[in-house]
Amino acid sequence: MLTRKQNELLLFIHGRIKETGVSPSFDEMKAALQLASKSGVHRLITALEERGFIRRLAHRARALEVLKLPESAAVAEAPSVPKGNLGPNVVRGNFAKPEPTDSDGTIDVPMLGRIAAGVPIAAIQHETDRFAFPAGMVGAGEHFALEVKGDSMIEAGIMDGDTVLIQRCQSAENGTIVVALVDDEEATLKRLRKKGGSIALEAANPDYETRIFGPDRVKVQGRLVGLIRKYH
Repeated sequence: MLTRKQNELLLFIHGRIKETGVSPSFDEMKAALQLASKSGVHRLITALEERGFIRRLAHRARALEVLKLPESAAVAEAPSVPKGNLGPNVVRGNFAKPEPTDSDGTIDVPMLGRIAAGVPIAAIQHETDRFAFPAGMVGAGEHFALEVKGDSMIEAGIMDGDTVLIQRCQSAENGTIVVALVDDEEATLKRLRKKGGSIALEAANPDYETRIFGPDRVKVQGRLVGLIRKYH
């Protein structure tokens, strides 16, 4: 049995995903339900998740999937807000399995935008295109492509303007170059180091400092498995 607010939030999330293909931001949910703070949204989401109505998609920032609706649910009852301010969903897009190999021996994967190889920025937006990688480069699992912005990984051979192939995962071994999501809002490409109860994101450029975070502030979105560079 859901409370009125839980039911309203569930219907709002379901309606927004059906309409736009992506879940609403916390600000949108707060506004739609007329809550005083985003902490109230967090509590409602946790309650819905514990009851099996939704689940969080770990490979996307603030993304949710509706697993079921109450039998009496009517999507038309869901509150709505203007479409303009969608908020900073950092990793969005279609994470489908690699498409069948084309006749030229390539596999298309979603191109999700830019990733910061420098100071973290709200970088990854949505699928803007598809990028063809050699079939031998794309292994099992889900993959996406990103354009590198910045020079903090140059000593690892990753340059500004490169296109990197990322295999989606939620954890990685020490020393792996990963797409790291910081505070559910900003994404960066760095080498992952776990040090005691902390996580360090290491640059491969002496001009950049290693940044250290608590374990609850960093989520691994995927690991680097390939790179393509264009020479102009």
